[in-house]
Amino acid sequence: MPPRETERPGPEHTKLLVAVWHAFSEWRAPATLAGAIRERWPQLQVVHLPDYRGLAEQLPDTHIFVGASLRAEQFRQAAKLAWIHSTAAGVSQLMYPELRQSEVIVTNTRGIFSVPMAEHTMGLILALARNFPDAVRYQDRARWAQQELWDRPQGLSEVQGKLLLIVGYGSIGRELAKRAIAFGLRVWGVTRSGQGGQSHAERILPASRLGEALPHADYVVLAAPETAESRGLIGQAELGKMKPGARLVNVARGSLLDESALLAALESGALGGAALDVASSEPLPPDSRLWTAPNLFITPHASGVSDLLWQRETQLLLDLLAEWFAGKELSNRVDLSRGY
Repeated sequence: MPPRETERPGPEHTKLLVAVWHAFSEWRAPATLAGAIRERWPQLQVVHLPDYRGLAEQLPDTHIFVGASLRAEQFRQAAKLAWIHSTAAGVSQLMYPELRQSEVIVTNTRGIFSVPMAEHTMGLILALARNFPDAVRYQDRARWAQQELWDRPQGLSEVQGKLLLIVGYGSIGRELAKRAIAFGLRVWGVTRSGQGGQSHAERILPASRLGEALPHADYVVLAAPETAESRGLIGQAELGKMKPGARLVNVARGSLLDESALLAALESGALGGAALDVASSEPLPPDSRLWTAPNLFITPHASGVSDLLWQRETQLLLDLLAEWFAGKELSNRVDLSRGY
C-alpha cells in the first residue's frame, strides 16, 4: 500500500472528523468535544458524527480522524488521512497491516485513565483483602455474617506488608504504586524491557522474568497493553507459579488472561481470589461460568470511567492539535511496531 501524505496543512485547509459510538453512553464523544475544537480553531472544518452513519461519505477528504475504531476497509477509503487519534488507550483494533505499513500517525489517550484506573484497582485489592463481595451478598440476605466472613477460606486479611506485582508498569501502574505504598504494600513492577521509574517500586523486572516474580507476589495486577506478545500472558503455568492464597486482578484486557485456567485455579482453591474488570468477551455473556466462580469479583469494564473523562479527553486532543499545527512531534504517539 502506498504511503499516505504526511504534510500538515494549516487549520483552514484541514478537515477533522470525530466518529465515536459505543453501547455504553459514556464512551461516546459528547458534542462539547467538537465544540471546544471549533472554538479554538474556527477555520478548521470539524465534523462530528454521533454514530457511524455517514462515515463512508465523510472519510475520503478527512485529514484527522478522532475515534476509537476505524476498520481496514474504512481506512482504505480515507485517501487524505494523515493522523488517527484514538479516544481509547488500547489500539489493538487499529493494528492491521494497511495502517502499520502506512505513514499515518496514530496517537492514543494513554495517561488520562491512569488516576481512575489506579483508584479502581486499589479498591479491588482492598475488596479482596476484606472480602467486601461476600459482605454485600450477605447484606442482600439481611444476614449479620461476621463469623461466616471470618470462616471463608480467604479470610479477612491486611494488605500492609504484602507484595504487589504490577504487570505493565506504565502510567496506570505507577499511579497504582503510589496508592499501594500509602497502604503499606511493597511494589514490584514488570515492563517489557525491565526499565522504568523506581520511585515507588522496589524492583522493575523484564517481562522475560515474570515467572521468577510470580511466586513472591501476594497480589498480581495485570495492567499491560494488549499486543501479540501479551495475549495469553497469564495461563495455567503462570497461575501455577503463584503462591497459595494469592489474588489476581485484571484491569488490562481479557485477552491477557486464560479464563479457563483462572476458573480452575479458583475452583481448586489454588488462588485466594480474583477480580476482573475486563473479559475476553464483553459484555460478559449471562451463561459465563465466571459469574458464579468462587471468590471472583467482577466489575463491568468500569475502571477507566470517571466524571472527568471527557474533560481530560478534550484537553489532551486540544494539546495534540496545537502540536500538530505547530509542526511538532506529537505526544502520545503510538509505536506501530510495538502496537502501543
